[in-house]
Amino acid sequence: MPYPLPGRKRCPSGNDPQPVKLVFVSLTRYLGVVATSISVQQRNLLWIFLVTLLAFDCSAPIATPKSPVGDGSAKTVFFVNYGWHSAIVLRKADIPAAALPEIMDFPQAEYLEFGWGDRDYYPAMDPGFGLAIKAAFLSSGSVVHVTGIRGAVENFFGTAEIVDINLSIEAFQRLVKFVSDSFYRSPDTGGAEARPGLYSNSRFYVATGQFHLFNTCNTWVAAAFHTAGLPVNPAFAFTAGNLSQQVKPLGARRK
Repeated sequence: MPYPLPGRKRCPSGNDPQPVKLVFVSLTRYLGVVATSISVQQRNLLWIFLVTLLAFDCSAPIATPKSPVGDGSAKTVFFVNYGWHSAIVLRKADIPAAALPEIMDFPQAEYLEFGWGDRDYYPAMDPGFGLAIKAAFLSSGSVVHVTGIRGAVENFFGTAEIVDINLSIEAFQRLVKFVSDSFYRSPDTGGAEARPGLYSNSRFYVATGQFHLFNTCNTWVAAAFHTAGLPVNPAFAFTAGNLSQQVKPLGARRK
């Protein structure tokens, strides 16, 4: 099923060079409209959020030299850039069930997409301004979203940017462990609590880690690549565009 679902707002294109600046202008205008309905404290938090967002989008990306991590026996991972959101896709057959038991919940899948985010904002079909601010400053927790995919990866993701990256076996194992450690598994049952996902072929799982303005879906993906040994800096992955600039030199852009 292509992203987004009906009723869920489409993210700006990953190829748009100024998505954050445009949203910054729009939200700034919106602030003038809602100024009479929010408190001074909420207004100040909004300004901090907007100014920080713009500052990070304008920051120069770090240099990331092309690093041939993989070889003939490499495992391929896929970086997906939706515009605002980013995720990782792995071939299910490459993931040992013992390392990530949740893959057994997707018996028909050929690939699995992993995304991480705020437990309230991420599942919302039409998340509003209030949930965005709450996620940035007062998150109540995080979730991992796993989607089962059949067929070619590029056919599933519509217009999203996809980059193929080859990792050595050791690097791939480190990345899988990072993803697996993001699931919160009950000491009693040993499993991660699941609930319905955004699609019929997806699920949300209770996750580890605290979501906030500087720890988002994009920094989570960056941290996964960094853990694998790629020269990706999570501190410069505030937006999906920032992250994409670091990732593209490391692989081959599929679309």
